[in-house]
Amino acid sequence: MLCTVLQLLGLTITTLAHSHSQCKSTPESHNWPSSHEWNRLNNSISGRLLQPSPPGAVCHPSQPTYDPSLCPSVAVGWNTSNWQSDDPISSMANNFNNDSCLPDPNVPCSGEGYPVYVVNATCADDVKKGVDFARRHNIRLVVKGTGHDYLGRSIAPNSLSIWTHHISGLSFQDGFQPKGCKFSIDGAAVTAAAGTQMLEIDYEAHLKNLTIVGGGAGTVGVGGYLTGGGHSAFSSTYGLAADQVLEMEIVTPGGEILTINECQNTDLFWATRGGGGSTFGVITSVTFKAYPSMPIITATGLLVTSPGSDAFWDVFAKVLSRYPAWDDQGIMNYGFVARNFSGQFGLTDAVDAYVATFIMPVLHPENTTDSITAAISNVFDEATAGAPIEFQKAVLPQTYPDFWAWYNVSNGPLDAGYDQYLGSRLLDENALTHNLTAVAEAFRAATPLGSITSVFLVGGHGVINAKPRGGSNAVNSAWRKAYVHSVIGVSWDPFDEAEKAKQTDLLNNVYIEALRKLAPDMGAYVNEAYTYEPNFQQTFWGTNYPRLLEIKRKVDPHDVFWCHPCVGNERWKEVDSMLCKV
Repeated sequence: MLCTVLQLLGLTITTLAHSHSQCKSTPESHNWPSSHEWNRLNNSISGRLLQPSPPGAVCHPSQPTYDPSLCPSVAVGWNTSNWQSDDPISSMANNFNNDSCLPDPNVPCSGEGYPVYVVNATCADDVKKGVDFARRHNIRLVVKGTGHDYLGRSIAPNSLSIWTHHISGLSFQDGFQPKGCKFSIDGAAVTAAAGTQMLEIDYEAHLKNLTIVGGGAGTVGVGGYLTGGGHSAFSSTYGLAADQVLEMEIVTPGGEILTINECQNTDLFWATRGGGGSTFGVITSVTFKAYPSMPIITATGLLVTSPGSDAFWDVFAKVLSRYPAWDDQGIMNYGFVARNFSGQFGLTDAVDAYVATFIMPVLHPENTTDSITAAISNVFDEATAGAPIEFQKAVLPQTYPDFWAWYNVSNGPLDAGYDQYLGSRLLDENALTHNLTAVAEAFRAATPLGSITSVFLVGGHGVINAKPRGGSNAVNSAWRKAYVHSVIGVSWDPFDEAEKAKQTDLLNNVYIEALRKLAPDMGAYVNEAYTYEPNFQQTFWGTNYPRLLEIKRKVDPHDVFWCHPCVGNERWKEVDSMLCKV
């Protein structure tokens, strides 16, 4: 009986998809705009409407844009986030456009995985015209800033894309008065347009002896990063990126261009700081806090042993239990646990290892190379004391005059052009310290053989004690208890559906599940997580979801913006490359 019901449900959804009346318009729909209507849109934005071919098409003789002289450079650029960012429709992960046109002449190529048209926006008014057009014609709408998106929200078939890459502008202020407010906010502030990327902001801040709470990779853009929350090398000191926001300009689903802050449009201001991108509108500029620059001390920490011993995981659990103590000392890290792994971090032979880059801002005279070395070495010594196996240990400190000096050569990851899903979990002090046997077992289960799992110390006191403007924001409530953001990735070769299914099952039901069980009352960071996370509403937004959903229904009653996994997307489903009501 259940099987029959499921078959009927599937038939109903498929029927709705092909009826078109319950779906967003596609080029095959009778209500898809005519060429005349697309030309009118193009004229209204000064000729900046694009109808791009798939970027990999230059490698395919069957495609109109075939150009064998360009194919080699496209194939090389494909693997970098910089190249993907500069293309109007490309994205970091191939699987989100269904591998539909790779730069390889030996595989199929079509445009079916990509947007049909792109508004190459240079200002908020261009964005407004694109949003209005999509709303009037019931066209699926997506937003791409840089394409630095691990969940596939910035690309969709049969869609109109708003590309914010060329909305430029960057300025610095000493003190800032939000529009409509009768007070000014002391301290340095940065106003960045939607097309601005982290490398540019960090460099310009450095020239003014300032630093910011910014993304780890230089190709990260301000829009998706801030709206998702945004962890940083400075988040354990100052809070998440969303906690720094003073004001935004946004184009709403209704086509209004609004300035939002703690004095006006306060619901939207709350929701867009952590509620996720491509949901409540298109951010066209943002103003956020900056801080006085200071020297930073980094240290590479290595704890390495031969692979295959249970004792390694016991030692690693002891190290992880000391994360809150490191946070108390003003130290963050980008840490990784490696299982029978080689090929990165200078590991030439397969080993079990804990490897981390530690960062300590020199905010006090007692913050020195000696103090960071001692803090790390003491933990390593305590964790390995009495262990039945031998460990190689190293702590290698280095001082930089400011954050830019380190970030300019160390930002990342900057790779792209892969088929991949991520999964993640936020871990609080209880999960890290209450039961070290459970910690060891969880991470052994969560770390694939021959691979790594991240254990980033990017939460802690700065995030827990953050005071966002207006009193609060929509950042996942789990962040306000978290110390660790742990990420696992799985990958597969293009078109290998069996391996994709196997790796996806392992990611969801083994790797992430182990961390869910370790921290059942926590959640995950929406910008670096599993696209099909079960109960994503609770996992990504916790106690904030009911209010976010209420705001979404108010500002976007007709679901002009839809993505997955995003607030308020429950009324639609993707079926046969179409977006249909359920």
